[in-house]
Amino acid sequence: MKKILAIIAISLSTLMTTQISSAKPHFDNGRGFDREDRGNKHDRGDRGRQFREDDDDDIQEQRREREERGVRRLQQHRWQTGYVMPQHYRGNSYKVDYKDSNLPKPSRNQQWYKINNDYILVDSDSNNIVSIRGM
Repeated sequence: MKKILAIIAISLSTLMTTQISSAKPHFDNGRGFDREDRGNKHDRGDRGRQFREDDDDDIQEQRREREERGVRRLQQHRWQTGYVMPQHYRGNSYKVDYKDSNLPKPSRNQQWYKINNDYILVDSDSNNIVSIRGM
């Protein structure tokens, strides 16, 4: 009985080691490349990378065009009192000190902004345009 159990244990351990040794390495990522194909893998990878770089260039070009259209649209924007100031212009880089620009002192919760050569007084709470002064 001991001999039979020993034979079964040895055969199972042999079977397990052969299954493990025949498994594909984890870095292969299931692409199916064998050791003989590794030279071809690099050729395929270079072509794939080249196509991806072309796609990346197209994507970057499309983004640049979209940004330029957005900038042109914002530059052509006609300001009117009562409108809400776009969030793009609410940054500190557009804020202006009223003393330096000879503007009237803003009320509490109001701020002057300089956008496209116009001075715009905005209510800080609601972001509504209160007044517009051209240059």
